[in-house]
Amino acid sequence: MKTRAPRFIFYFGKSWLICLIGLLGTMGAQAQYKSYIISVKGDTINVVDHNGMKQGRWVVHVDPLRGEPGYEAEGVFVNDRKEGLWRKYDLTGDLIAIEHYKYGGKDGVCQYFSEEGALKREENWRAYNPNQPYDTIALYGPGNNNVVGFKVVKAVPYSVKDGDWTYYDTHTGRIDRIEKFDRGHLIPGPKPAPAPDTLKINRIPPEVVEYQKKNSGKRRVRERTGQTSN
Repeated sequence: MKTRAPRFIFYFGKSWLICLIGLLGTMGAQAQYKSYIISVKGDTINVVDHNGMKQGRWVVHVDPLRGEPGYEAEGVFVNDRKEGLWRKYDLTGDLIAIEHYKYGGKDGVCQYFSEEGALKREENWRAYNPNQPYDTIALYGPGNNNVVGFKVVKAVPYSVKDGDWTYYDTHTGRIDRIEKFDRGHLIPGPKPAPAPDTLKINRIPPEVVEYQKKNSGKRRVRERTGQTSN
């Protein structure tokens, strides 16, 4: 007659296996990264690899300095460059900006919000690929919008204003003014504001309202740091 192992032995073995998997995961992170942070949810963030490059999801904290307010930002680094969607918060946890990055520079539409969550400004940017060794830029004549020549320059990670920049009255939600940029060059004269019957009314985006309700005044990230030898 076969005897069955006591149930508590099975539970003990299962717990031991989970602990072993967690230990191996931690050892793997230590071997793979120069430094990192473990968030309260158990996620590995703020990773610096052995080449000294930021990788993966990061939360960046900046203290107030010389009259400039502090903030926190969260997003993804790829080989030490910001990439994709980044969100910026004030130090009370309220969302103040949604930015998009490419090649480490701003790219596409970036939005900035007031303390009440109203859209203040919508910017358009173009990022240039620093992996291409050289770039050709246009040269404009003084005081006009005419291209008078081109210049070849060595490429570095950078962004330029490109497209419409729209400014809003945060009290009424109406468009205040629009500026037009062409690869960093301001087109002379702001665009006239639309007629009153076509004015865009700026309402607080639903996702911002929902976020403010859930997270206003809360600390968003709790973590413990990890440091490994070089």
